Amino acid sequence: METNYIPGIDISKMKLDAALTIDGKNYDEFQIENNVAAIKKCLDELKARISSLTNLIICIEHTGIYGLPLLDVAVKKGLRICAEPAKQIKLSQGMVRGKNDAADARRIAAYAFKNRENLSFWAPQRECIQTLKALLTTRDRLVKVKIQLEVPIAEAGEFISPAIRKEMKKNTRAAVGGIKKDIKRTEQAIRALVKKDTRLSLQYNLATSVPGVGMMVACNIIIASGEFKRIAEPKKFACYAGVAPFEHSSGTSVRGKTRVSKMANMNIKKLLHLAAMTAIRYNEELREYYQRKVLLGKNKMLVINAVRNKLISRIYACITHQRKYQNNYQYALA
Repeated sequence: METNYIPGIDISKMKLDAALTIDGKNYDEFQIENNVAAIKKCLDELKARISSLTNLIICIEHTGIYGLPLLDVAVKKGLRICAEPAKQIKLSQGMVRGKNDAADARRIAAYAFKNRENLSFWAPQRECIQTLKALLTTRDRLVKVKIQLEVPIAEAGEFISPAIRKEMKKNTRAAVGGIKKDIKRTEQAIRALVKKDTRLSLQYNLATSVPGVGMMVACNIIIASGEFKRIAEPKKFACYAGVAPFEHSSGTSVRGKTRVSKMANMNIKKLLHLAAMTAIRYNEELREYYQRKVLLGKNKMLVINAVRNKLISRIYACITHQRKYQNNYQYALA
């Protein structure tokens, strides 16, 4: 039987703590600097110790940009590397006490060894998708700063004198104006990027053909779903977005309400909520659906969640059938 060498790596800004195991019990621990040169040197040393780097399975927690040097080197060397959600690794450990970087590396290695047959290996996103993600992040930050400047002044209006409020607005006018221009420029860059790439443009146009789905919703869903490949089914994406209802019962005594899970991508969930509210307001079919369900006594949030699921299903249907959304679409008879 082939022996798999599995290093679990805990990543921080300046260093990588690693724990190498072949049995999930014994660990060879080491530490390296978090830069490309040190990572390459470490992998060359590992190659000299083990039979082949093809026997190597690297597992890390998904930590954003700090893991990029390791991911980049591993992919260029053709190595298998998986970037797992930190919460998933933590929940798999059961009850544990204490925390430090070395212990985290051992826990990541133990997780990878236990799940070695079912790991999903990381693959780099296309450059245009990476750029789109960066632009969306930039826009999100700009919007948050704009809100931080505008909302307190608006909310303070009833409690402070008009003169003070005028002074506050005067001193933030240039900053808010500049931020609004930056938001507009970022949105223009997003549209230009989408238009430039054929695959991205097609998926964007199909998704935004669904009533209620705008630029931010479409782009974020394309990224989160891995261009509808990593999450290829609408039910799985609904679960990922935290809008899929789950039963809550046990035996004969526990009969709780069906509810959504809090383990979700909260940004996607928020965007889908805004899209659902827009669809209910402007789309006749969904507005009638919402009003009918509410009149029947359904909880309003439950009905809104159903609309969110409808939007996901419609987006995925458009992508699957490669056609824009049609409100009165008639399926062709066989």
